Amino acid sequence: MSSVFYMPPMTLMGQNAIQSLGSELTSKELKKALIVTDGVLVEIGLVNRLTDELKSHNIDFAIYDGVKPNPTEKNIEDGLALLAQENCDFVISFGGGSSHDAAKGIALVAANGGHIRDYSKGVHTSKKPQLPLVTINTTAGTASEMTVFAIITNEADETKYPVVDKHFTPIIAVNDSELMVAMPKFLTAATGMDALTHAVEAYVSTAATPITDASAIKAIELISQNLATAVENGEDRQARDAMQYGEYLAGMAFSNASLGYVHSMAHQLGGVYDLVHGLCNAILLPEVSRFNAVATPTRFVDIARAMGVDVSNMTQKQAIEAGIEAIEALSRQVGTAQRLSDLGVTEEKLAFMAQNALNDACSLTNPRKASLEEIITIFRARL
Repeated sequence: MSSVFYMPPMTLMGQNAIQSLGSELTSKELKKALIVTDGVLVEIGLVNRLTDELKSHNIDFAIYDGVKPNPTEKNIEDGLALLAQENCDFVISFGGGSSHDAAKGIALVAANGGHIRDYSKGVHTSKKPQLPLVTINTTAGTASEMTVFAIITNEADETKYPVVDKHFTPIIAVNDSELMVAMPKFLTAATGMDALTHAVEAYVSTAATPITDASAIKAIELISQNLATAVENGEDRQARDAMQYGEYLAGMAFSNASLGYVHSMAHQLGGVYDLVHGLCNAILLPEVSRFNAVATPTRFVDIARAMGVDVSNMTQKQAIEAGIEAIEALSRQVGTAQRLSDLGVTEEKLAFMAQNALNDACSLTNPRKASLEEIITIFRARL
């Protein structure tokens, strides 16, 4: 079978990479940016790193800072209104996955028309390239700065759905670890566990290829070795750089191999309870991994090795469990090993969320097919 591999044509990486952005934008003759971000990043002054760079190259901008942690359809509609009002010719997202996902929706709908929900019915359904999009990342987790995915919340019916479109790929992605130093410990932990989940799910996906496999395994190694240090000491540049590369490699993997039940279930927790996405992934990953290991045992032995487990004197079953236990140990170490009930999740919503999870596009590439009751059982095991 043939496969297609999507990633940005250019990524600026490393400490102070943002300082190279202005000259790249000038060479593309882009005039006015809509900056899509959240109010906190504006309030603490981090967005000034971007606006100063734009000003130094005489590039005009307007700022939309209303993005929510789980970006909504209204965020996209409000951003589109400001884009038209300010006559912007390109979009820059600044932040984590929420800012990137909202910006993708704005740029895609601006070029193609309609409503963002229209592009969730199938994959790669847009007809035209989106407005030029530049993504500037401030977290090491979602990899939304370089993927073909955006996750949007419909507040009206408490659903959260993925949009998968090749036109989401930005023209430039920026991963500047200096922008990540100020990340709080919990955000570092949650986004890091999100990245680990991307890598694990991509590695066992039914759409995996040798390219995505190599990216996923290296991502697991980098994240397992550096996440705890990045959480404990955010000033550690070596750990921050390693996490930056780890999350990007995980993005390369899942943007092309897709994901599985962890993400399809976590999307529902975000839609119904407005919970932190990376935290939901951290809670669900061990349980879903045990379910999936029945179908792909050798792949979970590989994951155990990448997590730093010496499997040489273990049976396959022992190696699989040791690898999953290593994931659980890392989650405990960084503070994401919580219970869903502690976050307000109740039994009454499990069937609703389970059905929506099975309808989620991420479920299509899970290596083992589950029944509705099996998804409910996985949710219940983490209550």
